[in-house]
Amino acid sequence: MIETKVLCRELDCGNVVAESIGPLIEYGRRGVRLYRCSGDESSIRQCDIIGKPGFCDGEYYRHVICSESVRLVDGAGLCSGRVEVKSNQSWASVCEADFDRQDAEVVCRDVGCGAPAALQGGLYGEGEGQTWDKEFQCKGKESLLLDCDTSDRENNTCLPGNAVGLTCSEPDDVRLVGGGSRCAGRVERYDQGEWRIVGADDWDQRDVAAVVCRQLGCGSTVSALPGNTTRGNGVTCSGSESSLRECWRRYDLLPGLTVICSDLLVQPDIFLTDPMGGVFRGHQGPEMFRGYNFTITCSTQPQYPGGSFLLMFTGSNRTQPAVNHSAAFLFPAADDSHQGNYSCVYDNYVFSHNFSSESELLPLAITASPLPAFIIRHVVVLLILLTTITTSYLYYKVKTFTQTLQVI
Repeated sequence: MIETKVLCRELDCGNVVAESIGPLIEYGRRGVRLYRCSGDESSIRQCDIIGKPGFCDGEYYRHVICSESVRLVDGAGLCSGRVEVKSNQSWASVCEADFDRQDAEVVCRDVGCGAPAALQGGLYGEGEGQTWDKEFQCKGKESLLLDCDTSDRENNTCLPGNAVGLTCSEPDDVRLVGGGSRCAGRVERYDQGEWRIVGADDWDQRDVAAVVCRQLGCGSTVSALPGNTTRGNGVTCSGSESSLRECWRRYDLLPGLTVICSDLLVQPDIFLTDPMGGVFRGHQGPEMFRGYNFTITCSTQPQYPGGSFLLMFTGSNRTQPAVNHSAAFLFPAADDSHQGNYSCVYDNYVFSHNFSSESELLPLAITASPLPAFIIRHVVVLLILLTTITTSYLYYKVKTFTQTLQVI
């Protein structure tokens, strides 16, 4: 993908949208076999070449698609950078005031990336060229930025620091299969209309795994192992790439790669319940009356059997095994020692490794009850008793009245 990025730049096109390999149309057709580009070259001729220039003894060619009228410049990868559009054969930065979320959705789609993740003026510099003098009016569903309507900008000035910086998510073209989690399993890549197994050499497996875990947002690599029998399309990575499509493609089939990432477990849920109505919603979160009992429940999705929950809160921690993927912690007679922040940590031993995942914080405040708890309990009991007596009395009166009418 680095080489194709140089090629798109040389052709004065935008971002690399897609690249693929396939058999040569004519066997014996002359071509160039590149070794590697750094990415900063202005021409593909400046990259290293294996063998004699002008000759290729392989049987594959590389097909490249570049965006036509938009590109992301000076970003950390292929899916981030300053938004520039092509105008009169030159590239112009876009002012933040002329660009919104719907425009960003179209740009991310146009350059072959996922949904917009961040949109901020000045995030990737100002650029040295002109500023785009139109305002985009995309509806968000267009495939290309050229398909969007434009209008004249109401304000002809674009203040410094307002050039649009856009970060798109990486495209959903990589997945891990068969591990019970989106962060574990056999590496597959969506290529030319189908999911294909990805393979790597022994010396390159950790680097490829690091890129896969990073692209999926799954943390760091825990293990990278070759598949038992399957073989996949080979790739070679340095380990610093933001996505697998930036890695070097291989023409040979290599052992399929199985990866386990650190964020294997989904984030558990935490919630508070009480059977007596002593919890109410305060300004900073849930508040609990003193003297009432309450329960904090930890739960997680049914990924793997077993495991345990550690409930952490101010003062002490408590642990319970996970039963049906949840655990309930009972607290009788709430007092000031129960005030603080609570969180659930789910631990499980999977794939010969210990994994854990922590929930969001649940803040709990303890406050004085407007009435002592025992009085409230007695009042509740009396109200229930009074309601029962009244209901029985009314039922008896209605029944007697009905019987009297029948006699008459």
